[in-house]
Amino acid sequence: MNSMNSEGTLPDRLAEIAAAHPGVTATFWSTGERLEYAELHRRSLAWAAELVRRGVGRGEPVGILCPNAPEFLVGFFGIAAAGGAATPLPLPASTRRAGGYPQQLAAITAAAGMRTVLVSAAFAELVPPLRGSVEVEFVDTGALSGDNAEPAALPLPEPGDLAVVQFTSGSTALPKGVRLTHRQVLSGLAAIRRGIALDLDDQGGFWLPLFHDMGLFGTLSAILRGIPAHLWSPLSFVKDPARWLREFAASGTTITAMPSFGYEALLAAVEPEQVAELDLRHWRIAFNGAEPISQDVVARFLSRFAPAGFAPSAMFGVYGMAEATLAVAFPPLGREPVFEWVDRALLADAAVAEPVSPDQRGARAVAGVGAAVDGLSLRVVSAESGVELPDGRVGEILIRGASVTDGYLTADPLSVADRFADGWLRTGDLGYLRGGELFVTGRCKDMITVRGVNHYAQDVEAAVAGIDGIYKGRCTAAADPDADVIAVIAESERTGDAAHALTRAIKDRIAADLGLAAVEVHLVAPRTIPRTSSGKLRRLAARDLITQRR
Repeated sequence: MNSMNSEGTLPDRLAEIAAAHPGVTATFWSTGERLEYAELHRRSLAWAAELVRRGVGRGEPVGILCPNAPEFLVGFFGIAAAGGAATPLPLPASTRRAGGYPQQLAAITAAAGMRTVLVSAAFAELVPPLRGSVEVEFVDTGALSGDNAEPAALPLPEPGDLAVVQFTSGSTALPKGVRLTHRQVLSGLAAIRRGIALDLDDQGGFWLPLFHDMGLFGTLSAILRGIPAHLWSPLSFVKDPARWLREFAASGTTITAMPSFGYEALLAAVEPEQVAELDLRHWRIAFNGAEPISQDVVARFLSRFAPAGFAPSAMFGVYGMAEATLAVAFPPLGREPVFEWVDRALLADAAVAEPVSPDQRGARAVAGVGAAVDGLSLRVVSAESGVELPDGRVGEILIRGASVTDGYLTADPLSVADRFADGWLRTGDLGYLRGGELFVTGRCKDMITVRGVNHYAQDVEAAVAGIDGIYKGRCTAAADPDADVIAVIAESERTGDAAHALTRAIKDRIAADLGLAAVEVHLVAPRTIPRTSSGKLRRLAARDLITQRR
């Protein structure tokens, strides 16, 4: 068996893996647990029987509120075997500081029409405060062992049945549930396997949360190939990136994935003199995606970890989204990272990617992410006319293919009514093509127009992120809702005169680098700017911080 074949269902694939690779394991480094694939299959069928007895219907979304632990995987495959649609739910940053989490979860469960949520014992303390606002049955995963229950007849899901509802991270809007069938999920996993030549000698290792598409489908790629999977908790990485890298190196893992900020965290945590202690020669694929790929971070990472054997060709800048079961565009295997330097002003205001020298004032680096993966097509069109654009012209990226969703579960159907055009999915992302290679420049909704001139939010953020006094470089930019200026929201611990000096420094840097004077700076406390599950800045949500202070 291999995930190249998109026919069949998720339970079919797991059954074949359990038979062919019964002793291969998923290792959970943060808890010290191990789960053999044969045991994963056995337990998932037992849980499926319990869910069928509880009345879970065909294609019914069933929530999973679990950490990166065995019960998540058992629950995921158990729901699929019961004929339901596994729906991973986001977790709060802290069980003690849930904030608006009950309202967030209530909106998601209502949009999905959800009746049941499987809850790990690790999150038992979350359930009481949720009961008043979330109208679902919370089922303790410990009650689904099925060890002493009578066998139940399980349904036989079809490839076209709903298998997964993947709620998007909500970087620019309220989360919406991406509907994915068994066929679409397996097609997406097949595209990933082909794109990186995933082999039985590989091992996959991931710290991203399993409720996030990159964490989930990365892990499924390993399991349904029959190779070892290594999982860490997101908190373990955030608290100690250097320890994670040591464990990653010791595990022999060949493939992992993270956004650009993850590689930046490793740079901050591992000093040059510590690199010689590591052996990273086995690291074959370092997926870099889910947020804009920083040329500076990539260049520094390659330089820093070269003495440990990290090959430049291992840095694998990609483009993907939940709507495509993750993979949209991959670069060729064995190629070093590609960046094109273009004129920043022309890119933003004229939607033209004009190549320039990296030393030219106003040059911006844009990452190349390769071509469409197998089974998927993409094109770049004018957002106004829908006409396909020539090389070097910036427009909206459209996709279609076997792994692409055909719809959403959402409480606001109008918010996604225009996402499909003649069989193509509108991604909401901007980019351009050059010689068959895709270059992603930003989000449509992150383009800021001030006094008739367009600016990319990430250009403003990149200009000031390194200024001393901005907490961990955390800042974002958005159009001010009440004035024709760009609002820069930056996290800082500074107050009084020091805060005034930082504000001035931010304005001066933007004026010098971007020639932009229409700027208002708003300093907020550390850890205030909202972020998505993958670490992206929630720019529109951050903008609300301004209105709350007025």
